[in-house]
Amino acid sequence: QVHLMESGGDSVQTGGSLTLSCAISGNISPSFCMGWFRQGPGKGREAVAAIDKDGRIDYVDRVKGRFTISQDNTKNTLYLQMNSLKPEDTAMYYCAAGEYCSGGYLRVDYWGRGTQVTVSS
Repeated sequence: QVHLMESGGDSVQTGGSLTLSCAISGNISPSFCMGWFRQGPGKGREAVAAIDKDGRIDYVDRVKGRFTISQDNTKNTLYLQMNSLKPEDTAMYYCAAGEYCSGGYLRVDYWGRGTQVTVSS
């Protein structure tokens, strides 16, 4: 079993920055892919960024150049650095893990419970 716990969500103004963290615990394979998803008000859940076991990274176009996904050396924590935040970035952000990912697609086996990010204009 794998446990994912997000933190770092907050309310910020347009142009602000936040760093989300995801604490990873349990029996997670080193081959797992990790990612961040989000779900805005009245919207479906969308993939934001993913990183595979070799460190290859993919971002959804609308966050490229503003968001950065990373892991610490132990791979026990996943991060999402978010800069130049916009009101449309308002969403619940979820950490996710899965055995398979390719080209930005992550097949999710485990979800965190989410952390709320609100960006006001």
